[in-house]
This record gives sequence, C-alpha cells and structure tokens, in this order.
Amino acid sequence: MDLPSTKPYLIRAIHQWCTDNGFTPYLAVTVDARTRVPMEHVRDGQIVLNVDYEATGRLEIGNELITFQARFGGVARDLLVPIGNVAAIYAKENGAGMAFEPETSAAGVGTESGEAAPGQDGDSEPPKTPPPAGRPKLQRVK
Repeated sequence: MDLPSTKPYLIRAIHQWCTDNGFTPYLAVTVDARTRVPMEHVRDGQIVLNVDYEATGRLEIGNELITFQARFGGVARDLLVPIGNVAAIYAKENGAGMAFEPETSAAGVGTESGEAAPGQDGDSEPPKTPPPAGRPKLQRVK
C-alpha cells in the first residue's frame, strides 16, 4: 500500500511556523509546463515566490497543488504550483526551512496559461538574487 506523501504536510507546517514567528515564507519552485507563474521572473527554470498571507490572496496549500493570487505590476494574477515542483520553503529573514527533491515532468519550462506579468508590487517582491542552482542552503529549525 502506497502511503500519501508527507511533502504537502511539511510545506503547510513550515508555512505556519514562518507566519507564527513573524517570518516571511518563500517558496522556491521548479517551473515546468504544469506551473502557472509569471515567466519573466523565472531564472534558470526556477522562481521564488512570497507566500505570506499579506502578499497573497486566496492562498490554498492542498495535497496536490498550491494556488493563490499575487500582484505583479499592480495586476492580480492567479498562480498554480504543483506540490511536486516545490524545491524548498524557507523564511526570507534567516533561510530556515526545508528543501525537497522536485518531481518535475519532462514537459519543459512553460506556463499553463501562457500569461506573463511585469514586476511585483509592494512587499511581495521576491529577492533580487535567485537561489543558486541545485539545492537551496538550509538551516536546521529547532
């Protein structure tokens, strides 16, 4: 019998830990054809997204998908991230979090909707330097 993945539960737990402690939760996502994100913010097949409640609308971290709205260039966009594409969730302020092996498809980089948007507004802007290729650097959370 196959057990359900622990990954969505761990993502929700780290997200809650970040928000409970006043940190800003960020997702590092591997982008492929199943991922709906603004493509001009994708670097080396990855994007970093601010998933703080103040930076998102209608955030849902389900067992298969993470869906939410975020503003890019003043325009609200619907984003969709398959759980399998999450490479890491971490606190922006100190890097504490957890990394995962992404389970990307062989479809290549693209978006489901083909939409792209200019830069983000306000505090929801991702860091200017994308995480290095490969696994993100993590710190142990105690």
